[in-house]
Amino acid sequence: MAVSQLDDVHAGHARLGVILDDLDDVGARQASALPGWTRGHVLTHLAEHARALTRQVEFAIEGRLVDFYDGGAAGRNAVIEAGSGRPAAELRADVVSLSAALESAWARVRPDGWASPVRYRNGTVLDTVSSRWREVEIHTADLLLGYTSADWAPEFCDYLVEFTAPRVPEGVEVQGALTDIAAWMAGRETIGMLTVAGGVGALPELGAWP
Repeated sequence: MAVSQLDDVHAGHARLGVILDDLDDVGARQASALPGWTRGHVLTHLAEHARALTRQVEFAIEGRLVDFYDGGAAGRNAVIEAGSGRPAAELRADVVSLSAALESAWARVRPDGWASPVRYRNGTVLDTVSSRWREVEIHTADLLLGYTSADWAPEFCDYLVEFTAPRVPEGVEVQGALTDIAAWMAGRETIGMLTVAGGVGALPELGAWP
């Protein structure tokens, strides 16, 4: 269950904070692994994702539902763009404080509260944990600050492969290192080489994010 992933998310938050200790303003303006996004964009997204999940959890505790982002996708994109150029110290403080606020919100969830509905992906409070695990692991690698998909734990790779399985055309089997398969299925560059089973043909085009 996703609740067992809480420790992994806490560890990911702590790791990210350490990685950002040496980030300066010049580094924050440099490109990330995501086309068109600097590290400032990625960090603002991670902070706003934590803020949005916290709101989902807090409303669910009260038995209420709320939209994930104010203004939908357009509102999300505007906030990320507006916040991406902030000083590195402010970016780091935002990520760390909002990640801590999310952990505090989860700590207030009663044992029977994990099944409470949230509007995010029409899921439950339980699903917010998996969502944060995905975002922290993938986007920490996207920052290009030394943490890569090769550092992803097998448990995370197994989870990510299962989550993104609908992206792969039916009947296609890809072979290679588990970390590379997970990275490819998440739409990221691989470190090692992947092949299609049977050695025939190129890697297929992936479908939409599930």
